[in-house]
Amino acid sequence: MDMSVGEIKEAVGKLTPAELAEVSAFIAQKEAKDWDAKIDADFAPGGRLAAVLEEVKADYKAGRTRDLP
Repeated sequence: MDMSVGEIKEAVGKLTPAELAEVSAFIAQKEAKDWDAKIDADFAPGGRLAAVLEEVKADYKAGRTRDLP
């Protein structure tokens, strides 16, 4: 069953505080998982940031980095 965003918002408005907390935790976990997957894909070989990662690794190996304070 597909629901529109409006229907989802209406349903959320009817949740108990405990149910809302459960849904909020689920959404936060999903966002974190999706973010991690995007970062992994970006830095994977062929990803849009793979070249940046290789540059950083080369700088580190060459001693062109310093520790953060």
